[in-house]
Amino acid sequence: MQVSVENLSPIERRLTVGVPAERIETEVESRLQKAAKTVRIDGFRPGKVPMKVVKQRYSAGIREEVVGEVVRQSFYEAVTQEKLNPVGSPNIEPKTLEAGKDFEYTATFEILPEVEFTDLSKIEVEKVTAKIEDADIESQIEQLREQQQEMKATKRAAKEGDQVVIAFEGKVDGETFEGGSSDETPLVLGSNTMIPGFEDGLLGIKPGEERVLDLEFPESYHAEELAGKAVQFTVKAKKSFKPVPAELNEEFFAKYGIEGGEEEFRTKLRESMEAALESALNNKLKSNLIDKLLGAHEIAVPSALVDQEIDQIRNEMVQQFGGGQQIDPSMFPADMFKDRAVQRVASGLLINQYVRDNQLSASDEQVRTAIENFASTYEDSDQVIEHVYANEQQLQHFKSVAVEEQVIAGLLEKVQVKEVAGNYQDVMYPPAPEPEAEESAEA
Repeated sequence: MQVSVENLSPIERRLTVGVPAERIETEVESRLQKAAKTVRIDGFRPGKVPMKVVKQRYSAGIREEVVGEVVRQSFYEAVTQEKLNPVGSPNIEPKTLEAGKDFEYTATFEILPEVEFTDLSKIEVEKVTAKIEDADIESQIEQLREQQQEMKATKRAAKEGDQVVIAFEGKVDGETFEGGSSDETPLVLGSNTMIPGFEDGLLGIKPGEERVLDLEFPESYHAEELAGKAVQFTVKAKKSFKPVPAELNEEFFAKYGIEGGEEEFRTKLRESMEAALESALNNKLKSNLIDKLLGAHEIAVPSALVDQEIDQIRNEMVQQFGGGQQIDPSMFPADMFKDRAVQRVASGLLINQYVRDNQLSASDEQVRTAIENFASTYEDSDQVIEHVYANEQQLQHFKSVAVEEQVIAGLLEKVQVKEVAGNYQDVMYPPAPEPEAEESAEA
């Protein structure tokens, strides 16, 4: 078997493979001989069909089958011989395919790239530090109280955050339209449920009061016949409710599994916040490290791996936001996730290269620690640990987690780490990045 390799790019290769005719013809002849013993053709007794007839009927199909198997086998032999590590399926193009002649084909494919680490000591990584202040505790308690709030009837002028039960009728060009009226609709002011100006126009309204709102439908309104048109709504407030945060009492504490009163509640809350903060700071440090490493290395990313990662992100999105509905992940355009997929693949290649260079593996103790850290976030941690060990796929995941932790620790020892003071709120609730003008317009 003859093999030649052509480098098309840093990660793309083209193999030209020549297979001796004898390898194919011998196998074709062998299979025809076997077929002659079993085929049934009208006019001939079983096993007595002339070879000439068998070849006429079955030679083409058997040859195609043999060639397919020879391509698969010879491709594996060729990449092993040339010490190549293919990623994804090769694109096979036959160059010659004639009976009695040597068979030649080309296989174009991507390979797993080798990453050569630069001088890591010249890379500076920010390590954000933060601690929980008393004000953070109070802020968190207020959030929890608001989550458990009740809506109580009120006759005061409606404020943002109040719920107003309204009856309304909308008219365009003096005519009512489908979906433009209701006898009783609860509406939280400030929720941006209605078209622009509707909720603002009801601020200060009281139960029994009626208002007329002259507004316009947005140009991008989903109903094309209404988009951009002037509309007049007659709105009457029937009831009004104000949000009242939950009181700090035994009933409130019980919802969070606390029986020892406010002091125990505050202690447990601080412990929970400290654990969450530590996790967030570690994730932020890891993210900063990976970003710096990606910026310092040029990594050719195989498109096959990017496509796989895009599919993975699509499935994650469906699981997270699908709400139990049957959604086809492919409905989301690949371009939505390409940048994120490229970054994830590149970071994975970096980590895997470090693992290979340093021959890292996870000990049973390290895997156990990774599992216990994960299980500690659940009430019945022992049951979670037992479940993980009983599931081979999940166990492999935590082996990978344990190895990755070694990678991150090893890399942090080699780079320059610069501590930067931060605070709890910015770490736990970072502001969303400002969208670019074009992205805002699309949104």
